[in-house]
Amino acid sequence: MVFQCQRDSWARQFATKVVSCQAAELRPEGSGEPVRGFQVVLEDTILFPEGGGQPDDRGLIGDVPVLRVTRRGPEAVHFVQTELEPGASVLLSLDWERRFDHMQQHSGQHLITAIADLMFGFKTTSWELGRQRSVIELNTPSVTAEQIEALERSVNEKIRERVPVTVRELAADDPEVETVRSRGLPDDHTGPVRVINIEGIDSNMCCGTHVSNLSDLQVIKLLGTEKGKKNKTNLVFLAGNRVLKSIEQSHNTEKALTSLLKNGPGEHVEAVKRLQSSVKLLQKNNLNLLRDIAVLIARDFKSKPVQSQLFVLHRKEGDSEFMNIIANEIGTEETLLFLTVGDEKEAGLFLLAGPVEAVENLGPRVAELLGGKGAGKRGRFQGKATKMSRRGEVEALLQEFVSHQRAET
Repeated sequence: MVFQCQRDSWARQFATKVVSCQAAELRPEGSGEPVRGFQVVLEDTILFPEGGGQPDDRGLIGDVPVLRVTRRGPEAVHFVQTELEPGASVLLSLDWERRFDHMQQHSGQHLITAIADLMFGFKTTSWELGRQRSVIELNTPSVTAEQIEALERSVNEKIRERVPVTVRELAADDPEVETVRSRGLPDDHTGPVRVINIEGIDSNMCCGTHVSNLSDLQVIKLLGTEKGKKNKTNLVFLAGNRVLKSIEQSHNTEKALTSLLKNGPGEHVEAVKRLQSSVKLLQKNNLNLLRDIAVLIARDFKSKPVQSQLFVLHRKEGDSEFMNIIANEIGTEETLLFLTVGDEKEAGLFLLAGPVEAVENLGPRVAELLGGKGAGKRGRFQGKATKMSRRGEVEALLQEFVSHQRAET
């Protein structure tokens, strides 16, 4: 189970032959319909199949994109959407940017794992190479800020020392295998055992692709810890180019904030705190004004000599409390109220209030017309609406109901 990608992690192109090509389906990550295509096995490959916590490579077979590479026993299976002829000679091309990123993160994990164990006795129980950040699960309930700082300083010292990273292949029955750090071989493992050696620091069984010198890692940044499962701690890190990209993103954010806040980076936090306080005060004042407006609207309705049996109101600014204040002030024993807040062309909130029997009958129909959901009790039915543009249809329904009630009396 040793492929060319494992013998030479730096190879970007490789000539080989097609062994087999079978129709298959690829289930996309997450959700979505399966993709029809073919599973291709080659004599050898520079495209790494996922394993050891490392995602699979991407690349081309000739000019055909490889969408996934998986391991099946001693074989690497390449999923493509174009049928390839068994026996045909092909040229593999590797997506080098993705591969080198994976090499940096994977070798970085080996280094952090080894130093964390040497310095503090923290054992690594698993790890994940994520798309934006990587996580090492440590068998400890907590890691202090001082320990993180010391660990980061130590791993970066090793990078500056340009420590070599070598790969050895041992026979499965070699006694030395027992001395190598490992979480065990897969059940379907065949062939020699690969051992990744960081000179003087670590010797670890691994199937992944790695750098040849710690200097290739450039730098490692420990972003902190998160609570893990079963009394463990997740250590979050970036290695190599990911650190540079993170710095670039942070710098761009800093420039944008400097422009918006009209002050230097050192004053950003205080400026945002002041803005937050201002927003809270404005929100409080706005709420008080909305309450006052709700009371005035209700009193204006009640002051009219002849009060309608149907009261309809829409306001772009408002909330559930605003609508309920109006309903409380007007009273719902005799008047049917249909109140809405939000953008008329988008989603919003609604309240139907009035005589209990009428609301129980009309509430679900109002929600259906507005493309929303709601619930109610004791003469109130309220909820969310996705089709506020259909308010007119609801008003017509309610007007018809009121007219029918009036005719009966």
